[in-house]
Amino acid sequence: MRTRVFLLISIAVAALVFLGARMVNNDYVFFAGYTVLQFIVLATAWNILGGYTGYVNFGSAAFFALGAYATVFWHKFYPLPIPFLIVIGGAVSGIVGLGMGYLTLRLRGAFFAIATLALAVVLQTLVVNWDYVGGSRGAYIIRPNEIPLIGPYVQYLFLIQPNEIALIGPYVQYLVLPYVQYLFLLMLALAVIALTIARGIERSQLGYGFATIRDDELAAEASGVPTLRLKLVATTISGALMGMAGAPFPYYIGYLQPSSAFGLEYAVNSIAMPMIGGTTSWVGPLIGAVLLGSLQQIATVTISSAVNLLIVGLLLVAFVIIAPNGIIGLVQGWTRGRAK
Repeated sequence: MRTRVFLLISIAVAALVFLGARMVNNDYVFFAGYTVLQFIVLATAWNILGGYTGYVNFGSAAFFALGAYATVFWHKFYPLPIPFLIVIGGAVSGIVGLGMGYLTLRLRGAFFAIATLALAVVLQTLVVNWDYVGGSRGAYIIRPNEIPLIGPYVQYLFLIQPNEIALIGPYVQYLVLPYVQYLFLLMLALAVIALTIARGIERSQLGYGFATIRDDELAAEASGVPTLRLKLVATTISGALMGMAGAPFPYYIGYLQPSSAFGLEYAVNSIAMPMIGGTTSWVGPLIGAVLLGSLQQIATVTISSAVNLLIVGLLLVAFVIIAPNGIIGLVQGWTRGRAK
């Protein structure tokens, strides 16, 4: 019941954010906001495996790129609306996450982290040599300037032919958005879904199982906790959410190449944001992503995008020294100190 209330509150907040962004009447707000929301989803997804379960994943960019290239594949094979592509990208990345977990979760600590990094390298090599999705030269995704919110889905839901949809199009296409606002709205919905899932896991029996693995996996196994099964669930959910975050990316960027899909910033930010915000709660990745993502967007406009990773490094070092448990841990420490 609490999860439903949280979902309704999140939807209301998301609606206010979207309306507020539209009132600003500046397209850059949607471009920058999309990136911040994308990092919220990535950071939350990483935290399910890295924060809740304690297994550090260096292969976040691989799952993100899987979702993006699943979109490119279907765009060339048979174009589908982006919500369908998000589901497909999540399914592909979730299956790969399950397979990766089955192969690597018997490793622990640094060995598991290195194995996930190797997965990213292998997948990037495969994509570079796969000409159908563009290979090393990349692939263009041509998008319209505007999109009706209802029209495209009527055809798929009711199997209406393209020449027949023109008869009802004038009546259902009155909700028209610029495409960047449409992508912003989709990523806003994904952020709500990711945060709801993370909060639901944190307060459930599954979350308690993840916590026992993070605190002492050997003791959890001795107590009868099915650690391997729980870790496979964590890798699957985490991978699926990362793939869903990557699915709209080709339409956002317009031109997808391996260096952009497997970018270092996705792997680094997805780790740094939860660590800065706090890894033991769903709130931590949200705070870290909003703080760090906003700083990076401001730096991109005022200085250069080249300083983004420098900002990440400086903040990460500062928080490791000042607040090793992140902002959430720092606030909790102050609260306990005042209570005493």
